[in-house]
Amino acid sequence: MKSISCEQPGSLIHQNISIPPLKPGEVQIRIRQIGVCGTDLHAFAGNQAFFTYPRILGHEIAATVSQTNGSPFQPGDPVVVIPYLHCGKCSACQSGKTNCCSNLKVLGVHTDGAMQEYMSLSGDLLLACPQLSWEEMAMVEPLSVAAHAVKRAGIQTGDEVLVMGCGPIGLAIMVFAHLAGARVTALDTNRNRLQLAKDYFFAGTTIDAKQMESAPEKKTNFSSAFQVVFDATGNKQAMESGPYFAGHGGSFILVGLYKDQLCFHHPSIHAKELSLLCSRNATKADFLEVIKVLSQKKFPTEKYHTHDLPFDEVPERFSQLTDPSMQVIKAMITF
Repeated sequence: MKSISCEQPGSLIHQNISIPPLKPGEVQIRIRQIGVCGTDLHAFAGNQAFFTYPRILGHEIAATVSQTNGSPFQPGDPVVVIPYLHCGKCSACQSGKTNCCSNLKVLGVHTDGAMQEYMSLSGDLLLACPQLSWEEMAMVEPLSVAAHAVKRAGIQTGDEVLVMGCGPIGLAIMVFAHLAGARVTALDTNRNRLQLAKDYFFAGTTIDAKQMESAPEKKTNFSSAFQVVFDATGNKQAMESGPYFAGHGGSFILVGLYKDQLCFHHPSIHAKELSLLCSRNATKADFLEVIKVLSQKKFPTEKYHTHDLPFDEVPERFSQLTDPSMQVIKAMITF
């Protein structure tokens, strides 16, 4: 079968590999559509944490069941894949936090992912989604990451929420924060992204970070203004500035991932009794919540999905997705 491997940073190549055999309890799936994640782009660029080469990328997966071996799924069933392979035995798994299993392996990161025609996976990792389109199904995983972060934050109706970063995860956080009853402010350096956040992703207010840098007095208007601050940038400077915007008794949730150390001014965060939280991946409950939101048409999918890339053209065109002039939000690989 066809596959695409990231052999080293900057290199994606076509390969023909064997279709994996089915083990008891497993389901063979035919990949139909894959969302391109920031994780994939960082892996391609060579700056992704928790990553080794070579690797078949892809963990935002829409598929159909091809064969089963002792599973209740039937051939032809449309399914979303939960791409987090957890052990079920560690303390995190035992407490229901399978998203941060101490032995976690994520498809497309720690083990091979969906840039291949077929995969064989445990039936426990599949969710039937007959009510969703391929496009919506391939969005479920990133939206679940956003939904999980919002759940971690414990947002109350009327909370003022700041989302730093208007990439695909940041925009999704805005929607789920809005659905939780928050008033949302978006911060970014990209004016086009800020306008998109305001027009379609429920940001009532926007902050241009570039203007704030050039006129520091504008920053004081937002000092300690928010009950909840989310970082969805993965940028060191932005992440270290997050506590500045959080109010006393507030929360700062790190959703973006930075490869190295971060530094916070302890007296400042201590004075605020700031809750500093990390949010990683998502749980099955988050996936089910997102499927419900998508089936109710509460998410602006048509504005989220901006680009398509045929599977056979991925090695030649993948680098285009990192070009700022392309204004990519969510690209989809189609089979």
